[in-house]
Amino acid sequence: MDVPKEQIATLLEHGLYSSAQMLGCFLVSSPAANAETTPHIKAESLVLLGDALFRERDYRRAIHTYKQALQYYKIIPKQSQTTSRSSLPSNRSSSPNSFNISAINENEVKFKIASCHCALSENRAALAEMEGIPGKARNLQMHLLMGKLYRNSRHIRPAIACYKECLRHCPYVLDAITALAELGATFKDIISLFPQTPMRSGKASFDHFDSSRWLQRYVEAQCCIASNDYKGGLELFSDLLQRFPNNIHLLLEIAKIEAIIGKNDEAIMNFEKARSIDPYIVTYMDEYAMLLKTKSDYLKLNKLAHDLLSIDPTKPEVFVTLSVLWERKDERGALSYAEKGIQIDERHIPGYIMKGNLLLTAKRAEAAVIAFRGAQELRPDIRSYQGAAFKGEKQGLVHSYLSLSKTKEALYAAREAMKAMPQSAKALKLVGDVHASNSSGREKAKKFYESALRLEPGYLGAALALAELHVIEGRNGDAVSLLERYLKDWADDSLHVKLAQVFAATNMLQDALSHYQAALRINSQNEAAKKGLERLEKQMKGVDPDAPEEDDENEVEDADGDQEETDLL
Repeated sequence: MDVPKEQIATLLEHGLYSSAQMLGCFLVSSPAANAETTPHIKAESLVLLGDALFRERDYRRAIHTYKQALQYYKIIPKQSQTTSRSSLPSNRSSSPNSFNISAINENEVKFKIASCHCALSENRAALAEMEGIPGKARNLQMHLLMGKLYRNSRHIRPAIACYKECLRHCPYVLDAITALAELGATFKDIISLFPQTPMRSGKASFDHFDSSRWLQRYVEAQCCIASNDYKGGLELFSDLLQRFPNNIHLLLEIAKIEAIIGKNDEAIMNFEKARSIDPYIVTYMDEYAMLLKTKSDYLKLNKLAHDLLSIDPTKPEVFVTLSVLWERKDERGALSYAEKGIQIDERHIPGYIMKGNLLLTAKRAEAAVIAFRGAQELRPDIRSYQGAAFKGEKQGLVHSYLSLSKTKEALYAAREAMKAMPQSAKALKLVGDVHASNSSGREKAKKFYESALRLEPGYLGAALALAELHVIEGRNGDAVSLLERYLKDWADDSLHVKLAQVFAATNMLQDALSHYQAALRINSQNEAAKKGLERLEKQMKGVDPDAPEEDDENEVEDADGDQEETDLL
């Protein structure tokens, strides 16, 4: 042969994909690879060229090349096909990243075509290819890919069956464990799939028992998280972290849980610890970005976005981080970044939450409902119901319905959150928010806020909402005493802003001034404090802060600021 197949295989193994692709063109056009006399050589050569194109991310050409290989494979005499198949080693990888120079396997080529379709986000086409592979011929990689494809297509039963097959092959496929837990499998269901590995004496080795213990705890943790038992999941992951110190995967999982349950400072600390160990991680970094936004730490947020862009600008986390960064400057641009994140990965929950937040801020509540419902369908945790919960903002599915005056739908969504998370103070607070939107429901709202505070005494969101309720009903003294009680333990800018608003409303202007200033000392970027202070200064000068001014071109913006202060919970 003019061009030895071994040479292109060597290039592929050494990562020289461009050279492999060019050499592949010579290989497939070689006289030795004659389609009529040697179709098997032509098919093998096309598969090698397809592998090179795949690694060059030239997926369309790779699909076309692999399909050509299958066409030539079909005209190979059946006897030689049988011989080729029987000569294939059973443990050979079917990944497009593996390069084989022996006769091709039809099922492996179909898997490679499906992998190309996946890379192009063409799930339906990928699934059609995978379903053409007989069940008995599927290996571990194939089962995992099929599980993901079925799940993306919302075919839950076959997805569960595929993930179970993965764990029967190998219990350490952590992707499959997490997916099964999220799809409702119990701890016992998952553990029962693990293959037993007894020694010749009939007893399992000590190492096997030792490794299976941590793996079982990992399964238990994922099942806790999937059932919204965040406290249990957090304890189990923390125990595992003691066994495996500085484990980046565990640090990120812990930080994500802490972010969901509102332990923002702890979550930021763990995200930053993970980044200090590995500064090139991208996983969950958009969750970290949202936390930095709650702290108005735009310096760190800007650096994070810059770092992520330099690491891998193709990941959905990068675009959601950019969305968080640009929200303050350009809401339309921020929205396009959030949508790009979803386009890259249709299952990326932070993208939907960020999109919902932006749409609700833009007073496009109907569209916001669709975005938050998208997040809720993927994962019914508190974030889809309450949004990213940036300070001073009413976000999430529940408040989207309230902004549309759809109280019944808002109450149903809040109760959905309570049902999914029965021990969540945030879910109780959401039900309170719905009742508080109607004057006849304020007494009920008060009870829900108080229940939330009994369940989680440090939940400032419930304390601020209860204080707001006191103010609406004219109990300013109760609001002040409640907020001052919390200020003894939590130096939080939002508490100072709310106190300043109460004092300003009761004409205690000097006290209001000191609290606005205290809020800005804690967080110099607090917009509600800035606008409140501006209004207060006018009041102290005897000027009506709502009176129009000839030179005031920002009248509408001031009105928006007033509304934001009123809504601050």
